[in-house]
Order: sequence, then C-alpha cells, then structure tokens
Amino acid sequence: MTLVGADKIDQFVRCQRRALASFQAWKAEVTNAVWTKPLDIKNRYRSADIRPGNHVIFDIGGNKYRLFVNVSYQLKIVRVIWVGTHAEYDRKKF
Repeated sequence: MTLVGADKIDQFVRCQRRALASFQAWKAEVTNAVWTKPLDIKNRYRSADIRPGNHVIFDIGGNKYRLFVNVSYQLKIVRVIWVGTHAEYDRKKF
C-alpha cells in the first residue's frame, strides 16, 4: 500500500517519543501490505475499527495511541487523517 500523510505520524512521534517504535512498525507493515477489502485489515489487526466510507481506526502501541485513516482499496492508498493519544481520541467526534 502507498502511505499518504506519514508526515502527520512523524510530527506526532516527535512529541511522543515513546510512540516511535510502534508507529515505525505499523508504517513498515502497511507499506508492504496489500489490502483489497476491509477483512484483510481485520485479519491482521483484530482491534482495528472499520468505519463507513473506508475509514479505519487503529490502536497503536498497546492501545496508547489511535490512528484514523482512509483506505482506497482499488488505488492501494492509505491516507492518514488523524493521529493522537487514546485520551485525545476519546475527546474527538469521529
């Protein structure tokens, strides 16, 4: 998959240094993945929350962080919409 918006993740981990390894691992897996349908994501990430409109919310770093993305299965693109802590996510309205 092609990852668009990785700069949002990079900016986040500059402030949350403990999150670096978890997000690096996620980015490496995504860029090597081939997702053709939401079930492909669920098979690898059981805790991923599949939302309408091809949106997916990932729990990262033992559920300390949340990552909200949009997946274009046909174009093989994962676009980062938002990244933050679990507590910040709880205050959001996604």
